[in-house]
Parts: sequence; structure tokens; C-alpha cells
Amino acid sequence: MTESPKRARGRPRAFHDNQESKTIQSLDRALTILECLSGDDGRSLSELAQDTGQSPTTAYRVLSTFLLHDIVEFEESTQLWYIGTGAFRIGSVFLNRTNLLQRSRPIMQSLMRLTGETANLGIERGDKVLFVSQVETTEIIRAFFPPGTQSLMHASGIGKVLLAHYSEDRVRQIAKTQGLTWFTDKTITNTDNLLEELDIIRHRGFGLDDEENTLGMRCVSAPVFNAFGEPVAGLSISGPTFRLTTKVAEQIGPEVCAHARKISHALGASYD
Repeated sequence: MTESPKRARGRPRAFHDNQESKTIQSLDRALTILECLSGDDGRSLSELAQDTGQSPTTAYRVLSTFLLHDIVEFEESTQLWYIGTGAFRIGSVFLNRTNLLQRSRPIMQSLMRLTGETANLGIERGDKVLFVSQVETTEIIRAFFPPGTQSLMHASGIGKVLLAHYSEDRVRQIAKTQGLTWFTDKTITNTDNLLEELDIIRHRGFGLDDEENTLGMRCVSAPVFNAFGEPVAGLSISGPTFRLTTKVAEQIGPEVCAHARKISHALGASYD
């Protein structure tokens, strides 16, 4: 009798639940440096060492190792370190796990042409909005959220439409752990006020970032759902307030919703 081949294991046989027993401290420190580096457009060695609580020597060894694999890049003229193309290639594998980007791209292009403003796609990662795709308008003055940009959910159009479909307990927990940071005089910084805003979004169908993150910029957003009816992304258009007035934003809202539904339908969501 021929035995069927054994399935490869995802964990060693001697795996234990003790978190410390299954982590590599040096790797953890290295990834902490990489995460810190990803938060800014260029960091010096001393900044990285100070912000991660590691010695400059240790940080330099980590960066030098990453450099060999193109995970980071070093610019001699400025003496600054940057995220490299290797990190982008690895990150792209994550994005390719889902057909969200592939399905959404032509719909985002259609929305950009219809509205004349930049179209954005964002997902939730770590209780923040992670922008994963953008179709820019040809206008000289425009919004710019390159893939990889992160934003706090309470001050983001995409973030708010996602929060609107989370449970109240989860919303309160995110507000507590991430904080309702003040960006402008229009930023919602009170949890109860945020919950009221989310209720409006659920009934209206679309969300607005009305200069809540950046003065002079406005955003209209709608949720994207998967086949299980779960909110998996947010679609938005964003632009300067002198073009994207409150009246225009209200008029565009249903179109953003319609395009978000097209993406949801492509992911298997049903609106019957």
C-alpha cells in the first residue's frame, strides 16, 4: 500500500505557545528598524538608532544586511537610509494574494475620468488605513496618497466608511488604542461624536473627509465588501476644496458608491 505524501508543516513539531520561545530576538530588532524606516521619507542612522532604542552599531549592521538584499537603500549625498526595491517586491506578494487591486483598477480609472479627481483604494491594516492603489488626476493641484501611505482611520474618508461597518466595541477600541489625533479644527476628536458621524455615513452610504486631515483637501469615500459582506476596502476620490466643494462632494457621493459596488460585485458581493 502506497502512503500519501505528508503535507509540509507550517510549524515545527516541537512548537510551543510561549511567545518568547518562538521568536528570534535579532530578527525582531531588525524588523523594528525596517518598520521605523518605512514611516518616513529617509532616516539617518542616528535617528533610526534613537527611535528604535538600539545602538548605532547594531542598527548599522542590520541596515547593511538589508542593503545586500535591496530591502533598504542608502544615499551617500544625504547620508539617509530609505526603503528599497526589495521591500517593494516582497510587499507586492502580499497585494497579489487578493484580486482586489486587479479588479479595482479599471473601476478606479473610470471614477477618476468621471469626477476629474484622484481615485484612491485603501484597506485596514493595524487599525490604520493603508493606501494600496491610486489613479491620479491630470490636474496640476491634486491629492497624492502613494501606495504604502498610512492614515489614522478617524481622519480619513476611507477610514470612516470602514469604521461605519465595524461594531461599536471595535470602533471604541480603535479610538482608544490609536487615539483621535487632532489635525485640523475639523478633525473629530471625541469618540461619541465619531460614532454619530459613522451613523450618518451608514444611512447616507458614503463618507466625507471634510478637511479633517489636511486643510484645503476634501475626500468622498465608499466601502467595498467581499463575498461574505465584510468591509475589506474603501474607495475614494480626493481633491482640493476649491474644486471639490461641499455641493460637488454631495453630488459625487452616489457615483463613488456605485463604483465601490462594482468592485464589491467583482469580489463576489451580492446586492440582491
